Amino acid sequence: MKSARYFYMFGLQKYLIKMKKFEIPNFYRSSFISKIKDARKIDDPLKKDFSPTILDFGPVRFLIARHFGFCYGVENAIEIAYKTIEENPDKRIFLLSEMVHNPEVNKELKSLGVKFLMDTSGKQIIDWQELSKDDIVIIPAFGTTIEIQEKLNEIGIDPYSYNTTCPFVERVWNRSNKLGEENFTVVIHGKHFHEETRATFSHTIKNAKAVVVKNIEETKFLSSIILGEKSENEFYSYFEGKYSVGFDIKKDLEKIGVVNQTTMLASETQAIADILKQTMIKKFGEQNIKEHFADTRDTLCYATNDNQEATYGLLKERADFAIVVGGYNSSNTGHIVELCSEKLMTYFISSAEKILSRNRITHFDIESKKEIITENFLPNKYKVDIILTSGASCPDAVVDQVLQKLLSFFNGAKDMGSVLEEVLKTN
Repeated sequence: MKSARYFYMFGLQKYLIKMKKFEIPNFYRSSFISKIKDARKIDDPLKKDFSPTILDFGPVRFLIARHFGFCYGVENAIEIAYKTIEENPDKRIFLLSEMVHNPEVNKELKSLGVKFLMDTSGKQIIDWQELSKDDIVIIPAFGTTIEIQEKLNEIGIDPYSYNTTCPFVERVWNRSNKLGEENFTVVIHGKHFHEETRATFSHTIKNAKAVVVKNIEETKFLSSIILGEKSENEFYSYFEGKYSVGFDIKKDLEKIGVVNQTTMLASETQAIADILKQTMIKKFGEQNIKEHFADTRDTLCYATNDNQEATYGLLKERADFAIVVGGYNSSNTGHIVELCSEKLMTYFISSAEKILSRNRITHFDIESKKEIITENFLPNKYKVDIILTSGASCPDAVVDQVLQKLLSFFNGAKDMGSVLEEVLKTN
């Protein structure tokens, strides 16, 4: 059986090849990392090879992921935001919430006078009453809910004038709308509190019933509901706050389709779809499956999947530890950390400043949701191998700074210029 990656890549290849190059500030790019990425793109435009780029500095080697950093949706959002700021010097500019889940990007926007209306959980920071029709409100890459769009319209602000919603998120909304027209209930694989999932849920319930599942465990619980192994009350209790108004398990779980928050693990979304498909086969018979389960593999985000495939490619190599760079509230970055942590010690950091010295590093623990300090994180040996990657909202420049900080701890290391020249010759 062909993988989910095959199906969505087949339909998207021509589209991705024609993708525009975005105008984003140069300080987000790097003179080192970006050149390596560009060389790989030229050598392998369709991303058939997910093996890492190896940078050999002598006493230390860095294994750089084939695909990481700013994706299409993030670059699109940043380009729109900076053009908006440049073209409207005399207007107040607001963001609904964080542009993307990266502290460096959001810090820079704040320094330019942009104010945030809400935090990432949807809690109001600035009251709607403080806005006027002359203000500008930028919709972030995650999109927003219909309720917020209507609120902006009431104020007199067009929510579509400065809309940076990722086209791959909108594609999920369109697919959900189509499912609703065909009387399918939409199962959304996502974190119900995440901005994107809140937006997808809001757009979905215009035309369809919906329920949000976070993981395999919740999916199996839903399967037991479908098969009548658990009661109606158990459903409403277990999925409290995660299903649409008027949800009726007797009729609303007879036809289902799965879509996802685009930053979730693509492999997990596929596993969830497989579990639910087998559940529907068990209940309705394989001969009737098309009437009860919709194929939605075309909603997977190419960038999230490529980042994850590149991480799998990294993990085929031997390394002493991994560094993953990105915002701590970034879902796609967190999943990369999870993948790396399954194989080796992984340090999740937001910037080079978190590397305190050769012996100490401050990093984010995804289990406790807190920063911790680890001593003696660098092995005391001659040849140290370090996996280095980042999430889809992390600037290359930040990854570059992390690499340089680590490199500074190794005496006798080759200079970056000569290593870059070697890599470019190889590619």
